Amino acid sequence: MATPLSPQSGTPLSAFTTIAVVGLGTMGTGITEVLAKAGREVIGIDVSEAQAARALAALESSTARCVERGRLTESERAEALARVRTTTDLTAAADADLVIEVAPESYETKHQIFRELDGIVRPDTILATGTNALSVTRLAADSARPERVLGLHFFNPAPAMKLVEVVSSVLTAPQAVAAVTDLAIELGKEPVAVGDRPGFVADGLLFGYLNQAAAMYEARYASREDIDAAMRLGCGLPMGPLALLDLIGVDTARTVLEAMYAESRDRLHAPAPILKQLSEAGLTGRKSGRGFYSYAAPGSATVVPDALTPAEGDTKAAGRTVRSVGVAGSGTMASGIAEVFAKAGYDVVLAARSEEKAQTAKARIGKSLSRSVDKGRLTAEAAAQILDRIAPAGSYDAFAEVDLAVEAIAEDLEIKRQLFATLDKVCKPGAVLATTTSSLPVVACARATSRPQDVIGMHFFNPAPAMKLVEVVRTVLTADDVHATVREVCAKIKKHAVDCGDRAGFIVNALLFPYLNNAIKMVEEHYASLDDIDAAMKLGGGYPMGPFELLDVVGLDVSLAIEKVLHREFRDPGLAPAPLLEHLVAAGCLGRKTGRGFREYARR
Repeated sequence: MATPLSPQSGTPLSAFTTIAVVGLGTMGTGITEVLAKAGREVIGIDVSEAQAARALAALESSTARCVERGRLTESERAEALARVRTTTDLTAAADADLVIEVAPESYETKHQIFRELDGIVRPDTILATGTNALSVTRLAADSARPERVLGLHFFNPAPAMKLVEVVSSVLTAPQAVAAVTDLAIELGKEPVAVGDRPGFVADGLLFGYLNQAAAMYEARYASREDIDAAMRLGCGLPMGPLALLDLIGVDTARTVLEAMYAESRDRLHAPAPILKQLSEAGLTGRKSGRGFYSYAAPGSATVVPDALTPAEGDTKAAGRTVRSVGVAGSGTMASGIAEVFAKAGYDVVLAARSEEKAQTAKARIGKSLSRSVDKGRLTAEAAAQILDRIAPAGSYDAFAEVDLAVEAIAEDLEIKRQLFATLDKVCKPGAVLATTTSSLPVVACARATSRPQDVIGMHFFNPAPAMKLVEVVRTVLTADDVHATVREVCAKIKKHAVDCGDRAGFIVNALLFPYLNNAIKMVEEHYASLDDIDAAMKLGGGYPMGPFELLDVVGLDVSLAIEKVLHREFRDPGLAPAPLLEHLVAAGCLGRKTGRGFREYARR
């Protein structure tokens, strides 16, 4: 039993020994497993006997898999299962030191549970809500002991996910927060302390991004498969946004966004209409068997083809023959792209503004290939053959016979337009002209030529040899066979091509940078620290880097430029660059490349 907590004395609670979990859905069952494996006595409570039975069956299956994988012994499994009892009677929570409520996201439902618990539990029992969308303060205010009510937000699947957000209201006693934080650490979790606002840190950033992806799909800007592949391959995310919405539940996402919008009034949080349409049609994702995708059965993770699934090799035209490629530029991206084409067997002309710059770029490729040899990925002979395929040139006149010319120079529209005017003059009729821009209008480059139908976007990601994604950007003028050519070339260089139209940010940057901007706004508002936000997104969202780590790597000046382009194109106030980002750029704090951005770095 827990020692009574006195707000006056400040005496901390001892470890919780008996914990009640109210609501035995997927999350409640996962939390029960975490607690039982950590040695706690768990009282699982659900209004449905059938649901309680399903929860026990799920626990038996999950712990059996732990034994198979060597994470538990058979005796440890038996002891954990013996610590769990289930009931439909809420009065069973009378013995609990802590109650964790994970009922459906409804104020009415949660208020009723908390009011009943007030008359059941001991005065020293802490009541925690697992909500990620509703106001903890509002739930606490309706309780007889608001100082003992807080939020304890686990992430799904609870046994695997390390993050737990500990949410305080203005009414919560600090000792209650400290006790629950200690419990989270004892459970092997990494707690992050946050204030009470819809979505908290991780979901507050995540759901805005998911909403924008749903709106992008609804606008038919890109297919669901391409949106998801772009974010997985372009950002290293474990799942694409539409597949993740299906996993979370389309109806749940809509509820969270409604709560976020009610507070922020930010249009980026206003639920995309498609979320309402799918929810009201009962197409809520995996749990119903259909959402953005179709699944083998309700609850199944197996995606099955449906009417929207693209057919293999679904192209409208045959592509043009490409034997040789010209790459314009001498920077990291240009040399990386030249390396990719040479590795795929193409003869490559690497042209820069001077012979010296072109030779330097080829030398950079040589070093990259040498590292691959050292790591056993290439033989020395293969590396030499690849390097021999690359011919450096100090003039774009060398592009006279290339079949595909790829521009990879500075992200400056006027400079790019001048280059495309030059390519128009030097490249042979029928050559495909591609720009690698990440944020500028492709059609503006096309209009600088007399053959706009031959111009297309090929947005590679850095580092080009390692990153699998290429965004293929068609303008309203791009010919079908030019599009087909680039798709065929992407397959030959072993890149995953995704199709999108010619608008700011394409797929990846249009979804990534508003998320990064919102993270900066959280810091501006003193809602959470850089470290807590980075930890929340890595641990709660499975992101390879936190937003501030990523901003410092990308460069704050580059990030600001992309934010400005997005704001200018879509004219949404929510896309306006965060003032803190503008201030840091004005101060010359551009990230790792200057030694200081959101964090400071050791000078090399």
